[in-house]
Amino acid sequence: MQGSSAKTGAIEAALPRIRASTPLAAQAAPLPRVAFLFNAQAHQILHGITVAEQLAWGWQANVDILSASVDHLTLARRLTAPDSHCLLRFNLIGSSALRRTAAAIGSVVPPKVLTLFEARRRLNAYDAIALPERTSTIMRGLGVRRPRLIHLDHGAGDRAAGFDPRIARFDFALIAGEKQRRRMLADGLIRTGAHAVVGYPKFEAADRSRRDGWAPFADARPIILYNPHFSKELGSWRSHGAEIVRRIAEDGRFNLIVAPHVRLCDNRKRRAAFLEMLEPVAHLPNVHIDPGSDRSIDMSYTMMADLYLGDVSSQIYEFLRTPRPCLFINGNGRPWRDDPDHAHWRFGPVMEDAALILRAIDHAIDTHADFAAGQRQGFIDTFDLDEGESHSRRAAAAIAAFLRLQPRI
Repeated sequence: MQGSSAKTGAIEAALPRIRASTPLAAQAAPLPRVAFLFNAQAHQILHGITVAEQLAWGWQANVDILSASVDHLTLARRLTAPDSHCLLRFNLIGSSALRRTAAAIGSVVPPKVLTLFEARRRLNAYDAIALPERTSTIMRGLGVRRPRLIHLDHGAGDRAAGFDPRIARFDFALIAGEKQRRRMLADGLIRTGAHAVVGYPKFEAADRSRRDGWAPFADARPIILYNPHFSKELGSWRSHGAEIVRRIAEDGRFNLIVAPHVRLCDNRKRRAAFLEMLEPVAHLPNVHIDPGSDRSIDMSYTMMADLYLGDVSSQIYEFLRTPRPCLFINGNGRPWRDDPDHAHWRFGPVMEDAALILRAIDHAIDTHADFAAGQRQGFIDTFDLDEGESHSRRAAAAIAAFLRLQPRI
């Protein structure tokens, strides 16, 4: 991070002055302990890791990064500036037996609830735990009652799962923008004074993660990103995926990236089924298949694609950081027009027949001007982007205010 060396140096230089001017009793008081718990797939790390870094840099607190996955901690270290590592601790939780269980089934993470059970006493020692998923609120029933729970936004889409009733169990919530705030207040998921609109820290983590110069294709044909969701009920993969990919690949006019939501391929069985369906086209030079690499979570594909093809993933809003043509697949013939869970389908044409995919792609490209203004407005409503300040710092400042942390300098 630019200027991070100077910032760390300033912190270290200021410590003797702080200690000298602080009463001995205050010096002896331990700093508040805040954990950032990443207890699910790796994509959630990008929604909180730079917030943890900013909190450690800016406020007096001991900040720990917790995960049951060695790979997750490695990614967390890579996404944080080396100069911040003197202020952050990266801690592995859960037993080696749980990690062996995950490895045996090819799962990317050990079982979440068992991890929480094993770590319950350790978790209960924190003053606050920030986390980007809701399953882990079960820790309250496991005896983890001392820390206050802080909800980190993980995606800012329209699907009902993003407005999970369990959000109401958190003591404080960070929200990307006004769209979410309106719906969460209406649903009773957040409370006045117990939430903050902070923008989208993932943009900063993703920008830091991506590496320049990488390209999946040797030519300059337009790139289509097919980003199916893992949901059986709402996604398009099981009903239309194989045919859509085959028709685009055989047409030859486009380069095609097939990068589903990572949960579609988050264990060995699911990955094998996904890759088996794509085997007939996997060798083609205009097809790039990604069952869950870091590039599938750091916006590499949403930034490079010329057209977004998908169903209900919140990644559509990340794609609209730059408005471009979109095409949506109604995989199960749902009545979607007045459904808030499909509000993003107003950003492009919606198709239902996979046999017509090529005609639908041409139509989406030709009519993009009809949707561009709506795309821009939808993006603004989804993300509160104060370009004058880091989203991660806004989020850290909101957490610090909620916990009444003191500035580090």
